[in-house]
Amino acid sequence: MSESNQPASLSINGVEIEDTFAEAFDMKATRLIVTAIDHHWARQAVSAMSGFGTSVIDCKIEIDIERELSGEETPDGRPGYAVLAFAMSGGDLEKQIIKRSGQCVLTCPTTALFSGLEAERDSTNKRMALGKTLRFFGDGHQISKWIDGQRYWRIPVMDGEFLCQHDVPRIDGIGGGNFLLVASSLPVALNAAKVAVDAIAESPGVIAPFPGGVVRSGSKVGSKYKAMIASTNDAYCPTLRGVVDSKLSSRQNAVLEVVLDGVGFESIAGAIATGVKAACQAFGGQGLLAVTAGNYGGKLGRHHFKLHEILR
Repeated sequence: MSESNQPASLSINGVEIEDTFAEAFDMKATRLIVTAIDHHWARQAVSAMSGFGTSVIDCKIEIDIERELSGEETPDGRPGYAVLAFAMSGGDLEKQIIKRSGQCVLTCPTTALFSGLEAERDSTNKRMALGKTLRFFGDGHQISKWIDGQRYWRIPVMDGEFLCQHDVPRIDGIGGGNFLLVASSLPVALNAAKVAVDAIAESPGVIAPFPGGVVRSGSKVGSKYKAMIASTNDAYCPTLRGVVDSKLSSRQNAVLEVVLDGVGFESIAGAIATGVKAACQAFGGQGLLAVTAGNYGGKLGRHHFKLHEILR
């Protein structure tokens, strides 16, 4: 191959960026706003609501806090949080949102629950039940109110009332955007991943739903066991060098993945760029050796986040 046909190399602060892409797929999404008397109680509600919401493989939903909100940013003027949720179908999304809202937000002292997507209210976006279903907890004592064209339910509870919007929009989203941080040691990989996730936390329209935003159990499609639809990404497991067709050199001893869901392509692309650049600037020359991404040859999803295009 002539030099002119060689793929262009890319590095950031001495960290090699592999010329590959992250493969992501279509999902259904919504944004919710949870408020309370203060951030403590709002945080309790959204933390419970987003529990066991890391992967649609078994959780059936991917859900996490998008950002903290001040009273000036919420419908009722109280502090709160915006939450983003993603599922493979509208039915799965609605079912999980109702369950989690009823068990984790309705139950939490002083909370109220609103849509965070009222700008999306049009004929192209279907709506999902929220207070429409939760109102039955009021056992006939619930009251419906219309305010500025929106319907709300006031449900009596022991600390007063639970205010909940009647329904919420459902929009198209993208799940599975990702990048892999390849390091010389586990401490370096952990610290680089933390820096990346902290930087991404400032990106709107994106969540990193796994614990701490980080995945150690990167997966591949399929398994030798028929019951498993996904299994360990053995090519990036350092203990399997010499046993499988490994993609790791002898210097590369730990890999951690950051997985992202977002409301659009640009949201995820921007978050990938933010996270990768932050990690490379902090740990280039200090043990962070390479950045790559997980894909399945383009067969899993139609959204391809090409690292060299995003990071140049």
